[in-house]
Amino acid sequence: MRIIKTKGVILLNTYSIYSIKSEFAERYYYRSDILYRFFKQYHENSKNKVIEDQFKEITSFFSTKELNTKIKTLYNNKAIVKDGNNSIEIEQDKYYISLHISEKQIEFRCDMLQDAEMLLFPILQLFHPSLFVLDNNLNNYGWISPVIKLKDHLNEQVLYSTL
Repeated sequence: MRIIKTKGVILLNTYSIYSIKSEFAERYYYRSDILYRFFKQYHENSKNKVIEDQFKEITSFFSTKELNTKIKTLYNNKAIVKDGNNSIEIEQDKYYISLHISEKQIEFRCDMLQDAEMLLFPILQLFHPSLFVLDNNLNNYGWISPVIKLKDHLNEQVLYSTL
């Protein structure tokens, strides 16, 4: 595990995840660098009306209630799930993830991205087919890809990422 400690406080890696509408996911699936730059610009200039409108146009909503229900149903007694107004914490075995859910973004913290791959991504993919993730501290980003059909590799999971 890669846990960073500063003055007795444990710092977890912070990531953001966005649900991209299918028409834009198809258009930008192999151009993820454009999406990354757009999200970075959005966070730096969120008061810019044009950028804000574009952000609203390409992203889908996250439902805190729906996510809470799915997590509790799927993890039942297999994990510790703590939920707040717009936050959820999941702990199972050695994995831990903390989520803060807003309408168009989930910000999550975990020790390693593997925690999110185990605890969060499979659940999100049940109702959000096109998910884009970026590391808030580094220049890392990528798709949590849906099942895609390729000539030689039918129905395999593919993850395009620089993480």
